[in-house]
Amino acid sequence: MRNEEGRSMRIAYLTTSYPEVSHTFIRREILELERLGYEVERLSIREPESVLVDPDDLAEVEHTYYSLAELRSDLLPALFINPIQLLRALWMTLQMGRVSHRGIVVNLAYLLEAIPLAKRLRDRDIKHVHVHFGTNAASVARLVKRLGGPNFSMTIHGPAELDSAIGFALGPKIEEAEFVVAITDYCGAQLRRWVHHDHWHKIRVVHCAVEDALFKRATPIDPESHTLVCVGRLSAQKGQLLLLEAVRQVIEDGGQLRLVLAGDGEMRPEIEERIAAYDLQDHVEITGWIGADEVARRLASSRTMILPSFAEGLPVVIMEAFAMKRPVLSTYIAGIPELVVPGENGWLVPAGSVEALRQAIHKILDTPIPELDAMGTAGAAAVRDRHHLPTEVSKLEKLFQEFAK
Repeated sequence: MRNEEGRSMRIAYLTTSYPEVSHTFIRREILELERLGYEVERLSIREPESVLVDPDDLAEVEHTYYSLAELRSDLLPALFINPIQLLRALWMTLQMGRVSHRGIVVNLAYLLEAIPLAKRLRDRDIKHVHVHFGTNAASVARLVKRLGGPNFSMTIHGPAELDSAIGFALGPKIEEAEFVVAITDYCGAQLRRWVHHDHWHKIRVVHCAVEDALFKRATPIDPESHTLVCVGRLSAQKGQLLLLEAVRQVIEDGGQLRLVLAGDGEMRPEIEERIAAYDLQDHVEITGWIGADEVARRLASSRTMILPSFAEGLPVVIMEAFAMKRPVLSTYIAGIPELVVPGENGWLVPAGSVEALRQAIHKILDTPIPELDAMGTAGAAAVRDRHHLPTEVSKLEKLFQEFAK
């Protein structure tokens, strides 16, 4: 992006932690912007929580500034700032802390993080900050702006921000942002609940996307495959415990299947206990954290991708499965029905229903391979139409040109 003098404009991407295993869409977005000629500074509040195995993620670590890690050395020089700006930022911090479920102390920590970040952005001539997720990183971006730093925009995903819209001050953040990206129409509708309609024009839909290389890895489904792949963090909201109950029932019904849980997370001990209790050791595999290449390999060996989540935005892994021409079984929540169409490219079931999962898995196992291939092809066409990386990033670029001046 270039300013009025024709010089390249630098922007920053700010996240709470980056890169994370589940944030490949952020990396893709940044790299596509750089391909278009943008200079993108990576900023993260803290270091990644995930165990990184993907070489592309490891490379991003080397390019990212971690504000908490550098706070001790960077804070003191940054304190010599306009006292009026500092007082205004402190007043905002106290207001944020009053309504936030995280309290005054945590919000004061955001101010301490914002002070050196504001100086760094000014020193490096960053004209605009784009934040992924409307949580604490967006709070820091508000304070950076109040301290005389650049303006900001943000991408809202859900469900965290939408579940705690008041605690995260989502409405005031939308009001102060130059523009707000919603990843689905559902998300955009929810954001409009928290601001006056005078601010609705700022809310634009830009989908998360997948790159062309993934489409090239698509292969027909192996007629011998009875493998279902569930990709995602092992956590309560992903619904893996209920999926195991459904798998147990399908096997008791005489169904032949293998389930791969591709990921890791805080609920792994409980999931392993449930696998043992149901005597599913020969039917279920937990891979632990795996990189993008291994995820693609697992999808290629599968019959279908399954994601029985209770809470989501619109999972990128659904797009990745479709790009690989695999049908998807998921739940009727948030933005998922905007992409997964029952009978066309997959199946949808009510979140939390073991019986609906059981019936849907039986349908997957009973559906002839040519029909599954046709559903996968339809899914790939939907993703290429609505989640193609160059197309979606071009929408984001237009927003930067319109608002980030």
